[in-house]
Amino acid sequence: MNFISLLGAGLPEWVSVSFPIIKYILLGYIALAAIAITILVLVQPSNSQGGINGITGSNTDTYYSHNKGETREGRMKKATMWLAISVAIATVLYFVLSLIIA
Repeated sequence: MNFISLLGAGLPEWVSVSFPIIKYILLGYIALAAIAITILVLVQPSNSQGGINGITGSNTDTYYSHNKGETREGRMKKATMWLAISVAIATVLYFVLSLIIA
C-alpha cells in the first residue's frame, strides 16, 4: 500500500511508470557517488594536526591556510563535501519516492 492510496487519491499513469525508473537512477547515482567519496577520502592526505586544534584552541593562520581551497587537497575536500551532500539529498528523494510508490 502506498502513501497516495492512503489519502484516497489514485495515481496518474505517468507517476506509476516514471517513478520506479527514477528510483533506479537514484540508486545508481548513490552507489557511484559513494564509490567516488570512498576513493576521494582514501586519496586525500591525512591531517597532521588532527582534531587537537579543537581541544587546544590553537590556530595558525598562514598565507597557505588562507588559500587552502585553491590547492589540490582543498578541491578534493570540497568535492567530498558536495558529493556527500548530494548523496544525502538523493537518499531522501529515494525514500520519499518509496513512500509514494510502494
